[in-house]
Amino acid sequence: MALLFRAYFASSFSGYIMKTSKGLPTNAVHGFVKYFWDSIETFNPSHVICCWDMGSKTFRTEQYTEYKANRDEAPVELIPQFDLVKEVVDSFSVPNIGVVGYEADDCIGTIAKQYASEELEVKILTGDKDILQLVDDNIKVIIMKKGIGNYAVYGPDTLLEEKNLTPAQFIDLKGLMGDTSDNYPGVKGIGEKTALKLLAEHGSIEGILENLSSLSAGIRKKIEADLDMLHLSRDLATIRCDVPLECNIDEAEWNMIPEVVKFKFEELEFKNLMKLIG
Repeated sequence: MALLFRAYFASSFSGYIMKTSKGLPTNAVHGFVKYFWDSIETFNPSHVICCWDMGSKTFRTEQYTEYKANRDEAPVELIPQFDLVKEVVDSFSVPNIGVVGYEADDCIGTIAKQYASEELEVKILTGDKDILQLVDDNIKVIIMKKGIGNYAVYGPDTLLEEKNLTPAQFIDLKGLMGDTSDNYPGVKGIGEKTALKLLAEHGSIEGILENLSSLSAGIRKKIEADLDMLHLSRDLATIRCDVPLECNIDEAEWNMIPEVVKFKFEELEFKNLMKLIG
């Protein structure tokens, strides 16, 4: 979903929205396909799965009503493309996975943890750095940076070297400082710099709480005043890896049928993308 939104805004900032001759908006889907295809060519996967959000109401909004409440409504021209992009993904013979009440990240985490092994390395392609909490020896996270074909690939060593954090500490960081994008506050008065310093010194939220007496009076007072929100924020930040979903890995084998994809491209008038398929 993040890639679809990125594709929409990257192509609509000038005010022009690509549409078919029948007036169907397609700019986000068109951009998504370009991102999708470049990643396929770059990373050459054996299997591909695409996960989607299934509406704004999830178990997180039940826990905290203000969760993501700061976000604007989707642009009118983007709304019909939510279903359309799934049709295009389906034309590539790629499974679309989504579960009502959960976010796409939760589906990604569940599938990644289910299938990652010494025999099968999972690579997660996303624009959302929250996914970095899923990194382990058999799960790599590929963060899409600005522009098509610009990727940063993270394993445990890369993550520690560049961010000076373990995957678990990414969750604790959000618990302490909150997340303005997802609209939960963490501990009031603790920003990223202080949160990183606390985690470097004490390792985790549990380590911080066990050593409250050693903290400065100001920091200790802030944490004690916001203990409930600290724990709630960490819970909101945690990607669930136990979503009740069905995903047969054999059905996700990358086995595109060019004629099927071309038929869909013709329907959407994606003439300039035909050459990608060959």
